[in-house]
Parts: sequence; structure tokens; C-alpha cells
Amino acid sequence: MITREIQLTTQIAGAPRREHFTVVDTEIDGEVVVRTDYLGLAATYLELMRSDCHLPIPAWQPGQRIGVMAIGTVLRSASPDLREGDLVQSMSGWSTHSAGPAASYVKLDRDAYPDPSYHLGQGPTAYYGMADVAKVGPGDVVFVSGAAGGVGSLAAQIARNLGASKVIGSAGSQAKADYLVRELGIDAAFDYHQDPVAALKELAPEGITVFFDTVGGTLYEAALEVAAPEARFALCGSLSTQLGAAAQRFPEPDQAAAAAKGIELLPFSCYHTPDQIAAWHTHFKAWLDQDRFVFPQTVVEAGIDAVPDAFLSLLRGGYRGNVSVRLP
Repeated sequence: MITREIQLTTQIAGAPRREHFTVVDTEIDGEVVVRTDYLGLAATYLELMRSDCHLPIPAWQPGQRIGVMAIGTVLRSASPDLREGDLVQSMSGWSTHSAGPAASYVKLDRDAYPDPSYHLGQGPTAYYGMADVAKVGPGDVVFVSGAAGGVGSLAAQIARNLGASKVIGSAGSQAKADYLVRELGIDAAFDYHQDPVAALKELAPEGITVFFDTVGGTLYEAALEVAAPEARFALCGSLSTQLGAAAQRFPEPDQAAAAAKGIELLPFSCYHTPDQIAAWHTHFKAWLDQDRFVFPQTVVEAGIDAVPDAFLSLLRGGYRGNVSVRLP
């Protein structure tokens, strides 16, 4: 069978461009053959396209198929574990079809969620960071930066469901800030282009006890200024500096200022164990069934050739929530 896939043309330095991606037709075969229905997109993928990648995962090489999570339908199977028509998840990446051993695919329940794209959300990162790293609980005042993004929009709602007394988010526009309050139900939100210190002091005069950071930069500094003594900072990402050199993309947080207030800095990786993934889906499904959670997502209808354009749009802030591409 022939699959159409997206490969990395050359590793990226600086800003990504359309010419960094190549569309290629390749032949595939294996124990199981799967038609791709949905592809996951995340800003984290950009780091995996760099020669100086700082994630605990091997960077993609030129000529290699890129992308990670995909949801698809089994077309052909020589394994008793999977049958034609089964819904499966894999790490097969950006392609119209994939093939491989049955063990490389995870069978999914078609009825678990309203749409298969729910399986592609960045919930494991958000849940692990909020529940296990920051250990949010009753009485916490939580600030989530980048709260309209894939991870942040879930982390803010997780904090609320874990019992936080107040959840505050920042976003890239007033429209996105309004969306966080009106549609996702968090307590307050602001446009980070305003004065973030002034906004946080107004919204959390008592100080924040937890900061879930996906952005870094000035929002980290603002959180540091308004943090209550002994606050916990779960450091998930640094989107504000994602286009710089390695030292700029991963700036060293001001540890001296944090130590002076007894703040606990808790950087964590987005690479998860099966137990962490299972914990997320257990809580996610329960909260959805109880009408205590909204899954914020954008599903882009596009052919495989347009996937790089969708990815570049995501990096420019063109979407809200978790982003996936539904292939025809």
C-alpha cells in the first residue's frame, strides 16, 4: 500500500517555514494496516524538529516522517488482537496510512468520548503537572499561563476540579480571556499584553499559591512577584521564547528570587508513563460525564498536504485549545 506522508526536509533553526516540510509517497506493509483519521498537533513538536532538541525524546531527522499521535481505523489485520474496523491510536505520525506490528497500536473504545479526537488531547501533561507535580487541592489560588492553549485550557479546569478556591488564566487576547471565563468556567482571566503584575494583584490580592507555567518570560516574573510564600511553580514550557537559540528557549528561572520567598520550582517533562495516561483518561471521562469539564479543541478539516500549514498556524496562535487535523 502507498501512504502519503510529511517528512522533515531539514532540521529547523529559528522560525519554521513551509519549506521545512516535504510531502512524500512511500510504500508500507505490516501485520496491521491502518487508515489515519485524525492527527495530533502540538507546539512541542517544534522542539523535536531542532538539531539542539532539549526534550528527553530523540529529535526527528531529515527524511524522517514527523508528527506523533494519530487515531485511525484498521483496514487489514493478520493479528487476533485487532480486527478490521477497530479504532486505534499510535505514534505513527503525519501520514494517510500506517502499518506495523499489532503491538504498536492501542485499541480504543469508539464510545468512550463524543469524538475520536478527544483521545488526542494534551490531558496527560496537564493532569500530571497539576495533580502530581503541583499537587493542587482545596484552598489553592492557581494561575495558569497560556490558558487558552492545548495544555493550559485543560490544566485550568483540572485545578478547578481538584478543589482550587480560585483559578486565573492568561491568554493572548481579550477575546480568548473572555472565552476562558464564559466557556471554560475559570474564575478570571486577562490578556497578557496588559500589565500582568497589575492584573494578578487585582485578581489575586492574597497571592497565588500555585503557578502552572506554559509560557515563561515576563509571565513567570509576574507570577514570582505576586506569589504567596511557599508557592509551588509547575514549569511546563516556555512558549514565549520558543523561536530562540537553545539558551533562549529554556531560560534559567530566577532561582534566587524564588528561594527568597520559599517558592518551590518544579520543572517537569511531557513524556508520560502508561499509568499517567490512564489516570488522565479516568478523570477526564468522569468529569465529562458529570458535566464538570469542557474539552476545548479545534478540529481542522484538511488533507495531508495541508498539515504543515495547520501546524504553522498553531504556532502563530491561530487556534484555541487542543488542535487536531481530521483527514478526508
